[in-house]
Amino acid sequence: MGQAWLPEPETSFAPATVWTGWRGESVLVFAELVDRDIYNTATELNQRAFLMGDVLEIFLRAEGCESYVEFHVTPDNQRFQLRIPAADQQHDGQLIPGLVFTSTTWVDQRAGRWWVYTEIPVASVCDRAARPLCGQQWLFSYSRYDYTRPEPKPVISSTSPHRVPSFHRQAEWGTLRFQH
Repeated sequence: MGQAWLPEPETSFAPATVWTGWRGESVLVFAELVDRDIYNTATELNQRAFLMGDVLEIFLRAEGCESYVEFHVTPDNQRFQLRIPAADQQHDGQLIPGLVFTSTTWVDQRAGRWWVYTEIPVASVCDRAARPLCGQQWLFSYSRYDYTRPEPKPVISSTSPHRVPSFHRQAEWGTLRFQH
């Protein structure tokens, strides 16, 4: 991840790496995040965790769908799930009730790292009937809120080369190509 909207990363920027794959009808995401102060105070599904501490954000838009999803995972494996109807309607997102993807997290405070593994079914991303992933191209972006106490603001970063720090700018997202 990086901070493409800045000429140089903030001094408190910490790196993170994200890998993506697929199996059957699920997108697999694995992330390793370096972090000096690993925490989030969220305690239940769909709390606004990005305001409460460290978060990995996953943005996915399936081929042929106008809507897209924004999924968050905290170090304690709390999740936030939002469906946004279209790129120009990011403020009209609706929370998705019930767990629609699985995730596992590991935290090593002493090493200053945490990891996230998610398995995201196609049906949780696309609001129409699921199709096999092979041959499809999806838009994606992974972002991060990295809080350090007692700092009032997080350090944010993204895998996308955003010209401004706005993670919903799909023109700057990457493309996932699902192939054998």
